[in-house]
Amino acid sequence: MLETPDPQSPAPQDASTKPRRMWLIDWLLILTVVGALGLDQISKQIVRSTLRLGEAWPADGFVRLKHATNSGSAFGLFQDQTMLLIAASFLAVGFLIYFYRTHAAPRRLLRFAIGLQLGGAVGNLFDRMRDGAVVDFIDVGPWPIFNLADSSIVVGMAILIGLLILKDGRKDEGRPPAEADDETRVPDAPVHDR
Repeated sequence: MLETPDPQSPAPQDASTKPRRMWLIDWLLILTVVGALGLDQISKQIVRSTLRLGEAWPADGFVRLKHATNSGSAFGLFQDQTMLLIAASFLAVGFLIYFYRTHAAPRRLLRFAIGLQLGGAVGNLFDRMRDGAVVDFIDVGPWPIFNLADSSIVVGMAILIGLLILKDGRKDEGRPPAEADDETRVPDAPVHDR
């Protein structure tokens, strides 16, 4: 017997519409991106308005705020390659959006990690497009000066890598152990009857 669909029951969801809808209502991702981007841009504006370029507060110390600019990428690589770095930033943002849409839907921590990376990447992209360089201001010992966008990207990447490692570890737990070579194989302990 052929059943007719009930007009009052909701239509079945097509699998192709679910990721799209997820993108539109994912408040965790949206709030993380906006928060990381907003804190980055506000902190850079405060540094620009309170410290002259090259000025540090306090003047000495292991941790300082120091107004600097960087026309390169992380660690000062690719100096004065603004167009290349802008293109790379657009590619990175595109990849993160693709990765989100294909992998992150059910996992909150993964969505948070992607949001941190997107917010940081867009924050530095804004600086490059507007000024040709990013504002850096967090000066910790011998470490290169960085900003909140850089921090968001690094923390997001660390979370992402940690989740991927945990996921691989869980896959391995379900597999039987590989057979050892005959030379390294430990013989089974003898069973004694008592």
